[in-house]
Amino acid sequence: MPGHLARRFQQIAVAMFLVEASEAGFDLTPVQYAALATVQTNPGIDQITLARLITYDRTTITRVVDRLVQRGLLLRRASTRDRRARELAVTEEGLRTLREISPAVEAAQRMLVRGLTEAETAELIRLLRKAIMASDDLSRAYCSAYQDTQ
Repeated sequence: MPGHLARRFQQIAVAMFLVEASEAGFDLTPVQYAALATVQTNPGIDQITLARLITYDRTTITRVVDRLVQRGLLLRRASTRDRRARELAVTEEGLRTLREISPAVEAAQRMLVRGLTEAETAELIRLLRKAIMASDDLSRAYCSAYQDTQ
């Protein structure tokens, strides 16, 4: 079933990321890395925008940002446009972390598709994007409905 295969692939991807990051001397999860990298490419974004860009719920992203701020990798400051919002910025330590962990992240990505040719890898990525784009709105709807029952 596609759902089971997608879950297994995600499990493998997370495991490979964690092993490579740990062996490189970093205690960073894939979600923390995604948040840090996204803030780097979108300086000054707020947490809601960050959550939308990496498709995580607000509660989870708050915990992720809190952890990155505590570790000195992100800064949270009052927005110049909306005093209720907080803007995010990567610190110098965060930039160093992104630079230094990059080879480990790339290695994990290569290992994830090591059984595929370049053409197969490109096709896998194309098909994953296509499937995600076709169902992305449903994931948010189902997630909201699920959270409402909790």
